[in-house]
Amino acid sequence: MDFLTKYTALIYLFISLLWIFSTDLLINKIGHSTLLFEYLQYAKGLIFAVVTTILIHFIIKKHKAHKEAEEKENELSILINSMPDFVSFKDGKGRWLKVNDFGKALYSLENVDYVGKTDEELAEMVPFFKEVFLYSIESDNNAWNAGILTRCEESFDVMSGEIMTFDVIKVPLYDESHNRKGLLTIGRDITQQKAAETMLLRKEKLSVVGELAAGIAHEIRNPLTSIKGFVQLMKETKSIPQEHFDIVLTELERINQIVSEMLVLSKPQMKIFNPFKLKSLIDHVLKLTSHEALLYGIDIEVINKIDNPTLYGDSNQLIQVFINIIKNSIDAMPKGGKIIIIIEKNNDEIEIFIKDTGAGIPQERLDRIGEPFFTLKEKGMGLGLTISNKIIHEHKGRMDISSEIGQGTVVKISLPIYDN
Repeated sequence: MDFLTKYTALIYLFISLLWIFSTDLLINKIGHSTLLFEYLQYAKGLIFAVVTTILIHFIIKKHKAHKEAEEKENELSILINSMPDFVSFKDGKGRWLKVNDFGKALYSLENVDYVGKTDEELAEMVPFFKEVFLYSIESDNNAWNAGILTRCEESFDVMSGEIMTFDVIKVPLYDESHNRKGLLTIGRDITQQKAAETMLLRKEKLSVVGELAAGIAHEIRNPLTSIKGFVQLMKETKSIPQEHFDIVLTELERINQIVSEMLVLSKPQMKIFNPFKLKSLIDHVLKLTSHEALLYGIDIEVINKIDNPTLYGDSNQLIQVFINIIKNSIDAMPKGGKIIIIIEKNNDEIEIFIKDTGAGIPQERLDRIGEPFFTLKEKGMGLGLTISNKIIHEHKGRMDISSEIGQGTVVKISLPIYDN
């Protein structure tokens, strides 16, 4: 098709000359004196004029269609180049067809002939982004295998030295026979949004640490009192029995363990997804919250109806979720009460119920729980349940809250069981 388009004029000239010479040769054989000769001369010219007219009509029509397509392509180029997002098109074999200006600047493709190249070839042409291009092959295959729009987050280093994070949408396109036709990729820069979320998460963690400080201070005071007493005793008796050393060291280790547990909450953590045991997570949460629960006369009971299941995710983030929920339950029972944690299995999910015997939440307030900056606490920021809900969703789970005045509140968390 490209050959015919390129050499249309030469082909037309060749066919025209062939027509003229061949028809002249044929007519001359018939003879000039016959009436048929004159008719053939007229017919020859008429046929040539009709064919030429039809050909010109199709050329004009095709030129017009080509011009319209070119205008639409220019409009599309202007549109995608004006977008502050990364936009690229690939064919069914993963070869790059078009990328907008943002994408060219992002991957340093301004002076690179990327058209028709695969990610593997571009990885060699732009070595700085080699890992990014090779990972793109994997994420493209995931989109093709899913057969529908897929969405994920991707983070990588750029030439400026910073780490950028993108919310990436990939749309596989198919023809009528369901063969791969192309792949549309759109990536929105959410670097600032992720930084803001990390800052809010850290503030919420520090807020929880501050609220837990009273219980922790009480817990640390006990071993400090023991250490102080033994030091005074050793000073007065001027003897240092071995068992006194052992007790002091044990109490110091206990203080160190309590402080270490608090640091897990206070310091920023990278999001790392790994398999982990649910029991170890629950035990860690109870260690951090039992001190404050004891101060308020609250009993925490765990009812585990299944074996120790394995979950997949960021255990530090999930610890934050459970601490937020248990802290809310403690705050709802200032005069004491009970918190019951029930762990059950439902098909391929783990369901964790956290029940308290507090005053309950009115329906009009219950409907707004989880909204950013909406809180029932005087000193709260209103971000705890908002962040918790987001973390649970990132772990492909669900969080539901139900409450009844005078009966307490139940928070149900559903998380998928990890399957190798």
